[in-house]
Amino acid sequence: MGVPLDTAWDCLHRAESYPRFLDGVREARQEGEHRTHLDIDAGGRPQECVVEITDRSVENVMRWQTTSGPELAGTFSLLPLDEQHTRVQARFEYDPGTIKETFGGPQGFAQASAIERGLRSDLEQLKQLVEREG
Repeated sequence: MGVPLDTAWDCLHRAESYPRFLDGVREARQEGEHRTHLDIDAGGRPQECVVEITDRSVENVMRWQTTSGPELAGTFSLLPLDEQHTRVQARFEYDPGTIKETFGGPQGFAQASAIERGLRSDLEQLKQLVEREG
């Protein structure tokens, strides 16, 4: 990303911006310092989930995990490349059966490929959003 680490970090922590870069998130609202309520599109059906966010700010890592809805988890790790550029790495943890049951779609290798494509798309949308609006 062509922005400083702090700018990217701040955007990741603005729940109201999640629908703008996370495919399938229809609405997001902060519920306290470390909780976010998400209204998502789960295979064409609306569903709600709550996400607990844990920061390891010294390491520039944001860890998230659902506490209701489908069992999902992941991390965003930010690495400063220089004063104006940041690398974002994302990790998504899921049970393939949960994904199939909740969201539908393919299974096995096709499912993993679809999730990877979706994650890459979300990261590209995040990049565009952060670089455009900071």
